Formats: sequence, structure tokens, C-alpha cells
Amino acid sequence: MNALDGIRILDLSRVLAGPWCTQTLADLGADVVKVERPPGDQHPGGDDTRGWGPPFLQGRDGADTAEAAYYLGANRNKRSITCDIARPEGQALIRELVQHAQVFVENYKVGDMARYCLDYDSLRRINPRLVYCSITGFGQTGPYKDRAGYDFAIQAMGGLMSVTGERDSAPGGGPQKVGVAVADLFTGLYATVAIQAALRHAERTGEGQHIDMALLDTQVAMLANLGANYLVRGRDDGKVPGRAGNAHANIVPYQVFEVAPDAQGQPQHIILAVGNDGQFAKFCHVAGQSALATDPRFAQNQNRVRHRDVLVPLLESILKTRGKADWLAALEAAKVPCGPINNLAEVFADEHVRSRGMVHTWVHPLADAVDLVASPLKLGGTPVRNDLPPPLMGQHTAEVLKDWLACPPERLTELRRSGAV
Repeated sequence: MNALDGIRILDLSRVLAGPWCTQTLADLGADVVKVERPPGDQHPGGDDTRGWGPPFLQGRDGADTAEAAYYLGANRNKRSITCDIARPEGQALIRELVQHAQVFVENYKVGDMARYCLDYDSLRRINPRLVYCSITGFGQTGPYKDRAGYDFAIQAMGGLMSVTGERDSAPGGGPQKVGVAVADLFTGLYATVAIQAALRHAERTGEGQHIDMALLDTQVAMLANLGANYLVRGRDDGKVPGRAGNAHANIVPYQVFEVAPDAQGQPQHIILAVGNDGQFAKFCHVAGQSALATDPRFAQNQNRVRHRDVLVPLLESILKTRGKADWLAALEAAKVPCGPINNLAEVFADEHVRSRGMVHTWVHPLADAVDLVASPLKLGGTPVRNDLPPPLMGQHTAEVLKDWLACPPERLTELRRSGAV
């Protein structure tokens, strides 16, 4: 049994933020029906990310399929139907399905769903308990509401790129985006939380509600301690947090350090993440530099932050005297937070990652063994499900219409003839 067994979700979202939300809900047991555009003369149909490759899934014959790895990574445990909501017959079918759903998720531009009479006000007349989640770049209100929202632009507008990357004064300095679409991913996770809270409210009161999720709102919230730094003091002091490379604005030492090169002479690095004064004293002991731990400039974190320009160069020299394996073994034994900087091959080969089951192998309709990143959610009593590989476009149209609507074969034939599915 899964935590969200019995919850039916109509998922009209595409690309990443919405599908990431509904994938998490599907992992938890919800019946997520992914509604995709049927193929047409001018478009391939389906979620845009199906074509966002290479890489593409390799089929049993060794050739590339039409299923991009990007799509596969955000759509497990769902069922897919095709439905053309631009057609009246398609709109009518969605409204019929809504009567049997608890949740509706969409990420169309503001006003688009109203044109199809699939907006919240229209659908709540059909199902007053419906939890309706809209995900857009800028939200349903405000001067930017009609703009299209893309993760890259949101990272820039929401301040993340102003605090990400090497310092402007250093080689390679300048604004830098994060390596994955974090505004999309965080918005998807916040939407997951909001949907579950709204479901709880609907259980108690019988009333659904509209959830208005915006990527820019989420990005601003993600500024976390840096946003608080600015609002609490920076705004009055005229100090705007900027890029600090791999350093931390409020903790020292908390950054990447170069260590002695490997046997081939290649540069090596570790991260050192000293979070309190006790850990700093332990580091100093391991490094044979106990005097630094009692130096009034460095003994407390607030003074280490104030004197980082003096301390960090000292530590850089010290760290270069020993190799990566030596440092990591000694620091881990002393319980000083540290770690290697792994590439993705090293991540998925890591014994701990493997022991935690963070890769799951699926049998896909087009391939016998597809390895994908697994859900990190580990619930002791209601574990996540792993029964449905990312679906082919429209793979479950007949199955879902039969399950949800008891749709007879002749009606499905008519829906296909009309172009609705």
C-alpha cells in the first residue's frame, strides 16, 4: 500500500516543474494520468521533453528510440493518454475525467485554460473538491503574469545568478547558472507540498482550492540565508550579497581547497565544510596547526568570517601539503565535514549511493533494462512505488478511459475518429 493510494491526478503539465511535481505524487501512490497532445501534421505531439535529446533511450534493436533521457527522468509511475484540448470533444472529455479526479495540474500560460473552459472556476462547478494547481513563470497576478517563464531566465531575474559563480575579480568570474534547472525542480517540490496540504483541507471541508505556483516566487524563496542577509542588514548597510565562488557567505572555512596533486601530477581538490568552532579546532589538530584554533582572529566563526582574507590563504597552503586520500581519511576520522568532488560516473559508482538504492532498473516497452535515478523518499510503512516505467505517448488511453469512465470500445473509436484522442 502506498501513501497516496486512491488519489487520482489529471496532469496537463509539460517539461519539468509540473512533471517533477506529479512524478513525486505518483511515486507516493497517486494514479497520475499524463494528458498529452496527440501527434498532428505540424507537431510531433506529446511532452516537449520527449524530443529533448540526445541522449535517447536505446531500443532492443540497438537504435535510438524517440524517448529522450530528459523525458524519462521526470515521468515514472504515470499513465499517458492523448487528448486534444483545442477540440471541443477533447475539452468535453477532460471535463468528464475531472469528475473522477482529486487533483488537476497544468502549466499553461495565464488565461489559456479559460479559453478551453478548463480553468479553475469552470472545473470547480463540476467538482467542488478539486485541488487545481497552476504552475507558471510569474504567477496568476502581477505585472509579469503574461510572460512565459523559463528556468534560466528565472535564475537570472530571481537573483540566483548574482550569487552563483566565481567572484568578478577572479579568473572566470561572472554570473553563472546552476547546472540543473533548480527553479523548476524546487517549484515542482513546493507544488507537491501545496497539493498535499490542499488535499488535507478538502478531506476536512469538502472544498477544493486553486494553487498558484510561480517559478519566480520559488526562486526568491530559495535565496534563503542570502535573502535574509540582505533584508536584515544589507538593505540598510548598502551591502548586496554577491558571487563568492565556492565560499560561504556566513561560514569559514566552507569551500573548495586544492590539495597535493595525484601520482600523475593532476590537480586534486576536496571540499571542507567546517560548520562550528569545535569542528574548526578538530581540523586544526588534524592539520598540525593547533595554534590557529586559539588565535583570537580565528577561534570563533564570526571572526573567521571577518578575517577570511587572512585565514583562507593560510589554509590553502596547508591543504596543498597532503594528498586527497590522506586528507579525507584523517578528516573523516576526526568527524570534520569534508568530501571529494565527484563527477557523475563517480556518483553512480559510489558504494553508499548504490547501497541506498538510488538507481532503479525498469523494464520499458522499448527496452528490457533502463536504469533511472530513483526517488529519494524512503517511507518505512508506505514505500514509494516502482511499477510503471515512463509511459509511451498515449500508451494508456484506452486503459484509463475504461478505468475512470467505463468507456466502451465504440466510444473510444468515435473519440479517435474525431481527433479528440
